[in-house]
Amino acid sequence: MKTLKMFALVSGLVAIAAFSASAQTSLPKLDGGSVDIEAQDGKVVVVAIGASWLPLSSKQAEYTNALAKKYAGKNVVFYYVVTDSSNAKSKNYASDEAVRKFAAANKLGMTILRDSDGASVLKKFKVDQVPSFLILDKSGNQAGEAFGGIDPKFDITLPVSKKIDSLL
Repeated sequence: MKTLKMFALVSGLVAIAAFSASAQTSLPKLDGGSVDIEAQDGKVVVVAIGASWLPLSSKQAEYTNALAKKYAGKNVVFYYVVTDSSNAKSKNYASDEAVRKFAAANKLGMTILRDSDGASVLKKFKVDQVPSFLILDKSGNQAGEAFGGIDPKFDITLPVSKKIDSLL
């Protein structure tokens, strides 16, 4: 009887952990609803992770727009994930309106997702720098290390493109 109870307990914990892990990649869209970035039906997923308050995120937005244009019509989907806090008491707080202004100012033409304080994406995929690019393969698995940090003197679209091309 103890073995059966222990098995049931362990099975329940495993199920909760599995649900929790998948829930971590479902992020709220800025315009309502949500997107699971790991469940994109056979598409390569490029996730640009930035913050509206971070100056380098504007340069990242420029790179993201260039990549999205280059891969338009191909089996690639782009998301811009803002890690600004949604807690008004946080020093990194940005309202949805502030994020919309950032997206408009940088002409971001892709879906904008919120990951308040990077609680989901940064932790799940072990991304340690913002801004970064994260690439998921057609099965929704992380395709190598994230491309972290943006150096305005280096065109990060080159290595990101190389990784995308290898997955198509």
